[in-house]
Amino acid sequence: MSQKTVIEAVREAMLFEMRRDPEVFIMGEDIAHRGGVFLATDGFVDEFGEDRVIDTPLAESSIAGIALGAAINGKRPIAEIQFADFVWPAINQLVGEASKVRYGTNGRKNAPLTVRVPYGGGVRGGLYHSQSIEVLFAHTPGLKVVAPATPYDAQGLLVSAIRDDDPVIFLEHKKTYRLVKGEVPDEEYTEPIGVANVKREGSDITVITYGLMLHYTLQAAQALSEQHGVEALVLDLRTLRPLDRGSICEAARHTGKVMIVQEDTPAVSVSSEVSAIVAEEAFYDLDAPIVRVGPPELPPMPFSPVQEAAFMPSPETILESMHRLAAM
Repeated sequence: MSQKTVIEAVREAMLFEMRRDPEVFIMGEDIAHRGGVFLATDGFVDEFGEDRVIDTPLAESSIAGIALGAAINGKRPIAEIQFADFVWPAINQLVGEASKVRYGTNGRKNAPLTVRVPYGGGVRGGLYHSQSIEVLFAHTPGLKVVAPATPYDAQGLLVSAIRDDDPVIFLEHKKTYRLVKGEVPDEEYTEPIGVANVKREGSDITVITYGLMLHYTLQAAQALSEQHGVEALVLDLRTLRPLDRGSICEAARHTGKVMIVQEDTPAVSVSSEVSAIVAEEAFYDLDAPIVRVGPPELPPMPFSPVQEAAFMPSPETILESMHRLAAM
C-alpha cells in the first residue's frame, strides 16, 4: 500500500491502463505538453507520444464526438473535460448519442468511452468553474456516472470505467484532488461500478452522500458521536448511475432515520432519487421523515469566499441537521 492523493490515484489508473492496453488513449485541452490544468497527465506525452496523448482545440463537442467515434470503432478513449462547467457543448454527443449506441444498434456496437470531468466548489472557482453537473448525466439511461471521494475508490473505479464497454462519466471533485489522501494498493485492482460502500458504521441514523460531502459528513458524524453519543452510519454512493438500491435500502432499514447530503441543489437531484427509492422500498421501516441537506436554490456558486462558504454545506451545518434528525 502507498499513500496517494486523489489526483495521484487518478493519474496511476490512467498510466496503468495505457501501459496495459494500447487501444487506450487520452484527449483533451492542454493535457499533453502542459500535463493538464491539474497536472493529471503530466509527463504522459513523453512516455506515450502525441498519437496517444492528444491536445485538442477548445471545443468540447469535438472532444466528445471524436472520442465517441473512436470508441465505436474499437478504441478506448479517455476524454477530459477541463472543468465540468465546460461540458455543455458536449451534451448532444454524450446524452444524445453515446448513451444510445448499444440500444440503437441492438447490441451490435458499444461505446467504451470514459469522460473525466473535474467538478464541484470550495475552491473559489466562482460562477463558471464550480458547478455540480451530475444529475444531468445520471438522468440518462445508457450512461454510467461515477463519483469517487477517496484515492482508493478513484483509482479502482477509474480502471473499471476505462475497461467498461459502456460510456462512463467519471466525476472528480476538484477540492479532493490534493486535499484527500489515503492508502492505495500498489498492485492492480478494480472497484465495481454500481456498488455503494459503508464508510462508517452506526445504529442511530443513516447519512447517504458522495463526493466531497463524504468527508464533511464523516467529520460531522465523528463530532455527533463525541458531543451527543449518536452514531451515524455513513453510506458513500460512489456511483450515481446505476444507484445501488439494495445498499441504500439496507442502510435505511438499519437505523430507520435517513439523511442525504449533497453539494448540488436539492430540487430534481440525486437526493431526490435516493429519497424516492427509500420511500418506495423502505417506507415502513422509517421512524422519521427523510431529510435532505444541500445548498440554496441559486443558479451559480458565488465567487466571494464568504458567500461560497454560506452556499456549500459544511461539517457544521451537516452536524446540526444530523442532531435534529436523531432527536425526531
